[in-house]
Amino acid sequence: MSEVYAARRARLRDRYGAAGSAAALVCGPANVRYLAGGAPPGASLLLGPEGDDVLLCPPAPEDGGACGRPDDGLRTVVCERSRDTAPTAARLLAEAGAAGPLAVEEDHLTVARHRALAAAAPGVALADLGGAVEQLRVVKDEEEISRLRIAAEIADQALGELLESILVGRTERHLALELERRLVDHGAEGPAFRTSVATGPHSGRAAHRPTDRRVEEGDFLTVRLGAEYRGYRCGIARTFVIGSAPADWQIELYELVFAAQRAGREALAPGVGCRDVDRAVRQRLAAAGRAETLDPVTGRGVGLEIAEEPELAPGSMGKLDACVPVTVGPGVHLPGRGGVRIDDTLVVRPEADGGPELLTITTKELLAL
Repeated sequence: MSEVYAARRARLRDRYGAAGSAAALVCGPANVRYLAGGAPPGASLLLGPEGDDVLLCPPAPEDGGACGRPDDGLRTVVCERSRDTAPTAARLLAEAGAAGPLAVEEDHLTVARHRALAAAAPGVALADLGGAVEQLRVVKDEEEISRLRIAAEIADQALGELLESILVGRTERHLALELERRLVDHGAEGPAFRTSVATGPHSGRAAHRPTDRRVEEGDFLTVRLGAEYRGYRCGIARTFVIGSAPADWQIELYELVFAAQRAGREALAPGVGCRDVDRAVRQRLAAAGRAETLDPVTGRGVGLEIAEEPELAPGSMGKLDACVPVTVGPGVHLPGRGGVRIDDTLVVRPEADGGPELLTITTKELLAL
């Protein structure tokens, strides 16, 4: 894998070099991991002008261990005097006498850290690297997709086991904790995000925090969870009915959300506009008079973070590429009654390769549990 990380750093070097910068300092945790293979929390990555790249690490990892294994091709420097590695990087660059600005990720620098950089190397000008690394991360290689595929399998396993257990009478909070334990039992590093279990009037909400409400007969039950595997994160959401048979309004609402989600999945293809995928979802809901209940974003890219580029939203201007993993997850919530949310992780593939690859395969049939 060393050559993979070296190639990623070379692509970034081409970008900031073309903009006139002599070196780049990467501080965003996910970006450091993408370029370095692994790093302890608080690490920074300095990319030099001639490929002399340095991973700067704090005295000891804050959590007692590294996030992944760093690339063997990197030189590693431990900053003994300070946990903030960025000023040390600036001093190294100044001592090397590099000509030209240092490109930094301004979105990942506090005002105080920016001032510390300037103080550490007053002769080095700073330029904004922008979202250059995030843009490189959008299209995944097959190793990254393989990790996402395994993360999805783990999430499917955990959800499947929960559905086989007795649910009535148990609290949302208890079920969420059990799901997170099952994720780890099946090999996940942990949950990809806070697990959400929503019952009855809570069901269908986009970001519901589990409460002590107990599952009751006749409830909608919405479960949203994800697994992290070797740094890569995916998500899934499903909605079920508790009891022997769903009510008519539950069937109608479920079929509407399912049709909208399927329209979004089927719209995924290289070259398709991100907002066109979003529009495919919204048109289904608008035709049923439910467009106003949809979230501002119907899907996002996933990878080292659970919310990456691209964004499937009405204002998105970009187009999808092949090998881009995204979520498609519309939901409708009726205040006081509950709702439905269905979310999948898929990889954009051309039609010649079979179309979008579905990673989360738990059934989307409206099951009565």
